[in-house]
Amino acid sequence: MTVNAPIRFPWETPPDIGQTVEVADGVLWIRLPLPMALDHVNVYALDDGDSWTIVDTGFDTKKTRDIWQTLLAGPLAGKPVARVLMTHHHPDHCGLAGWFMAQGEVELVSSRTAWLTARMLLLDQQDAPSDAAVTFWRRAGMAPELLEQRIAERPFNFIDVVHPLPIGFTRLREGDVFRAGGRSWDVRMGDGHAPEHVTLWSRDDALVIGGDQLLPSISPNIGVHATEPEADPLAEWIEATHRLAEFGRDDQLVLCGHKLPFTGLPTRLRQMIFNHTSGLDRLLKHIATPRTAVECFPVLFKRRIDESVYGLALVEAVAHLNNLHQSGVATRRLRDDGAYIWQSRE
Repeated sequence: MTVNAPIRFPWETPPDIGQTVEVADGVLWIRLPLPMALDHVNVYALDDGDSWTIVDTGFDTKKTRDIWQTLLAGPLAGKPVARVLMTHHHPDHCGLAGWFMAQGEVELVSSRTAWLTARMLLLDQQDAPSDAAVTFWRRAGMAPELLEQRIAERPFNFIDVVHPLPIGFTRLREGDVFRAGGRSWDVRMGDGHAPEHVTLWSRDDALVIGGDQLLPSISPNIGVHATEPEADPLAEWIEATHRLAEFGRDDQLVLCGHKLPFTGLPTRLRQMIFNHTSGLDRLLKHIATPRTAVECFPVLFKRRIDESVYGLALVEAVAHLNNLHQSGVATRRLRDDGAYIWQSRE
């Protein structure tokens, strides 16, 4: 088996809203809309014979609930949803898990970290940005006028688009075998984009459920947030990518959380590692002159960052700078205005 095949997309177009595409025997691909720059999420229905296992759910909005009702009355009709598998805690993937559970006897399957994080965030409702968030933005070098605007706005709250999660879930661990869709799947945990991100690798055919850990043409956001400002998720991401690469094959069809299902996973894993290591190289040269995180946007992303992706860019820039700092190749000092200034070591 070679590991150099190019990335290919067996389907050129996604399923229409409210419809499904069968990507393998007993595995249905569903696409749901998102009201943001990345305007969709892929979810999957696994046929368990007398019921369905749903992998990820989309946001909790009236529009998405209506789409699910259409699916349940149409392509999924005749069998109940018995389980929801949450690949990770981000709202586009877990938003309706609790809604499904409220419909009846539906089991939630997840890693412990994903479930605990989702439960925590649902309880953390704020009408104004926290002091920790404001400090984090200031230390990243957010422009004063934008900082004042953010301080005056109600922040995004997890519960805005995530249905409450009841107590109770079934834990997936690294090395577990999960049975669904007529297959046995090896559970392998990703990291960096989200802690304990579940990926599933079929023992019976060449299928991989990758969520946001394995994407074909975009990199998932790898960010540092005010909740853990000294984190180094980029090191965790690179480690997880190398670890998962041991299992990647050219022929595997990767069912991803965004964009199109693809083959050529080994090539894509190498691309993802290079994307970030080359970004670190560029960034280290750029901060030979002292810079704030915001001043690193042009060299790190190589494109204009507008308001729709500004927050994602900020947390990812900090993640790369934290990695350089914690690797010992960059220094950091606090400027009089409260912004961190980063500089490569001579």
